[in-house]
Amino acid sequence: MNNIYNQIESNPNIMLGKPVIKGTRITVESILRKLADGYSSEEITDMYPNIKKHDVSAVLLYAASVIENEEIINVA
Repeated sequence: MNNIYNQIESNPNIMLGKPVIKGTRITVESILRKLADGYSSEEITDMYPNIKKHDVSAVLLYAASVIENEEIINVA
């Protein structure tokens, strides 16, 4: 299993602290949007030759982890 913490990083000096694929300025958000628009992992790695398919998988694992740990507070 990929260790997403080795592949995804947040640094306030890179893309205003948004999570990015480590060593790049490619945000998790931009990869998620490409996937939502119907692009395959292969098409995305063709668009961004400095990332690999496992980086795209790490983006999905990262997003799942964020949602999994999301705390919902009901305000009535």
